[in-house]
Amino acid sequence: MAEQDKYHITIGTQPQFLDDQSDIEAGRYVFSYTIAIRNTGRVAAQLISRHWVITDGDGKVQEVRGLGVVGNQPFLKPGESFEYTSGCALSTPVGTMRGSYQMTAEDGTQFEAPIAEFTLAMPRTLH
Repeated sequence: MAEQDKYHITIGTQPQFLDDQSDIEAGRYVFSYTIAIRNTGRVAAQLISRHWVITDGDGKVQEVRGLGVVGNQPFLKPGESFEYTSGCALSTPVGTMRGSYQMTAEDGTQFEAPIAEFTLAMPRTLH
């Protein structure tokens, strides 16, 4: 089997606009995002840290790095999942997020699990 099959994490994203926490007149657009992390590889692995690249509609980029996710560093055996919800605020009604999780496999191998870019958008702003 290929080496990439040994260390593989599948990541699903589900963003949501939070109207009740946003202040449109003040240019504050708040979003939550639910992330589902699943170990689809053949070796158990632990999520050690995260790196996010958040870009607003004006092209302003903010990078966020930190240990774990929402205070956790989940250890996932093959087939196991972990889900969490977090959030961010933008100064525009549309933006994007992408990033990666830095993982350490049970055998000591370190690898990155990429998070594909997803859109943050206030309803009725994209066609």
